[in-house]
Amino acid sequence: MKHLKVADLMTDEVVSVAPGTAFKDVAKLLAQYDISGVPVLDDEDRVVGVVSQTDLLARTVPEPHPPEQGTTATNPPTAGDVMSAPAVSVHAEETVADAARLMTRRGIERLPVVDVEDRLVGIVTRRDLLRMFLRPDSEIRRRVTDEVLTEVLGVPPGGVDVHVVDGIVTLDGLVDHRSQLPALLSLVERLDGVVAVASRVTARTDDTETTQPDHARHAMPW
Repeated sequence: MKHLKVADLMTDEVVSVAPGTAFKDVAKLLAQYDISGVPVLDDEDRVVGVVSQTDLLARTVPEPHPPEQGTTATNPPTAGDVMSAPAVSVHAEETVADAARLMTRRGIERLPVVDVEDRLVGIVTRRDLLRMFLRPDSEIRRRVTDEVLTEVLGVPPGGVDVHVVDGIVTLDGLVDHRSQLPALLSLVERLDGVVAVASRVTARTDDTETTQPDHARHAMPW
């Protein structure tokens, strides 16, 4: 089954900074573009860190560098001084679901998107990922019927009724084997746009029983 990739939702025009960009200039960019953070790139466009609003607020009172002998001058902080590193990023070919899980686990609002050589190609935000749940109910129903039931599980047409309302999928019907039930639920839950699944599907035969105890008994030397 095809799954929506990060590359399908990302924004490819990204505001970025270099490690040497001044603290105040980073703050101006965040305000100008109304964004919560920017990736920091090296000379080869690889992401070496991220500067967020939180990073900037933590340095509202910058800590000066130790002055050189004979002078009291201090260097203003730069993006390289305040950035969070290493950067949490995602590859363009990863699924949207994987990106959403990563954002949730790390508690972040945006992810730099990189190519196979870890060079920046875009940015994806929580708002972008929400677009995944805007798929029409009719499209979700078609994918459940055609891709999950018919192509993967081999359920004949009409074997399982599929109803979708606001991304919530309801399944009702019969499949041949009990072992198909967890696979059905898992596959439908992973479809792009599915919010929740309610399954009342039952099986004609229980193929989950094994003869392992008998095999084990015959294998015993006593």
